[in-house]
Amino acid sequence: MQPHSNIFLATCTSRQVLHLIADQWTALVMYALEDKDSTKRFSQLLTQIDGISKKMLSQTLRDMERNGLVQRVVYPAVPPHVEYSLTPLGQTLIEPITALRKWAEEHLDEVKEARIKHNQTEHISIQEQVASLVQQREQH
Repeated sequence: MQPHSNIFLATCTSRQVLHLIADQWTALVMYALEDKDSTKRFSQLLTQIDGISKKMLSQTLRDMERNGLVQRVVYPAVPPHVEYSLTPLGQTLIEPITALRKWAEEHLDEVKEARIKHNQTEHISIQEQVASLVQQREQH
């Protein structure tokens, strides 16, 4: 750890690392590759991670490789055969990211309820604002 690390500063390198690991696609790639003895091809990851585009998967894997989280192995073949796996550094992230996934799963209903309540309150507030504007127009 850096002795004077301050994640609130834009120039802090720990913020860059947090940005990488807090990305939804990074987390999903981590889950897909979490088995220590497993490697996956790009097409397998693309199929497994619903909703990710080829471009985004490619970019995410490049970022993870550049930051030491993923190992990319190219086998000489036609067409090229490429496999991805987590590095030992990447493996150290499995536990914290799994904790986040567990929290999300355990609190999903509470989050849904909060969203519904917020949306209902926001909807009422907008209706009140519209009614107030209509009333003001009618008075003029």
